[in-house]
Amino acid sequence: MIRKIIQIDEEKCNGCGACAAACHEGAIGMVNGKAKLMRDDYCDGLGDCLPACPTGAISFTMREAEAYNEAAVAENKAKKEKGQKLPCGCPGSNSKRIVREESKESSHTANMQSRLSQWPVQIKLVPVNAPYFDGARLLIAADCTAYAYAAFHEEFIKGHITLVGCPKLDSVDYSEKLTEIIKNNDIKSVTVVRMEVPCCGGLEHAAVTALKNSGKFIPWNVVTISTDGKILD
Repeated sequence: MIRKIIQIDEEKCNGCGACAAACHEGAIGMVNGKAKLMRDDYCDGLGDCLPACPTGAISFTMREAEAYNEAAVAENKAKKEKGQKLPCGCPGSNSKRIVREESKESSHTANMQSRLSQWPVQIKLVPVNAPYFDGARLLIAADCTAYAYAAFHEEFIKGHITLVGCPKLDSVDYSEKLTEIIKNNDIKSVTVVRMEVPCCGGLEHAAVTALKNSGKFIPWNVVTISTDGKILD
């Protein structure tokens, strides 16, 4: 059948992954650092991905394509959700609060201690409801930020509940889970720390979308780290 469907200009695509995160049907995937329409019948032709693209690489076209298959999309989502569950109660997924005592050693040594206050930290693994979310100042950070910025623990993790992820490497829509976390818990503030690279725009987009969808008014800010370890804004 001839119908409206998206097309992706590979030359314009910068590999940020924001479109894949915005596509709730899972029609878009990242292949070799570029966005790709994985299956015609996963695309509903509504274009939620269009406004998410920072480079204008996505547009509509009319062409021969399989009809949108809602059942196939639902089955694919179910498979992905099942695949994210860790078998046998893996210790790495067990939720816990970490209580630390302030170091009595020199200030130089104290500044090197971990400020992480909960586990797990990966967005995909953290539970939607956990006691440590009550009254939390939420930090949503790109994986690379802690490696690029030397004082990350002291300036960002300290006093926060930390969630980390990489929109380019993870083929999931962070905004859905972040929405549930913000909506169902008493979150006091949200800080997003991302790298200056374009692909980190997907993380910022997911956080902002989650804040809007939560229906709450919560103070938030975005901090950008350069690849040479400096705060840009």
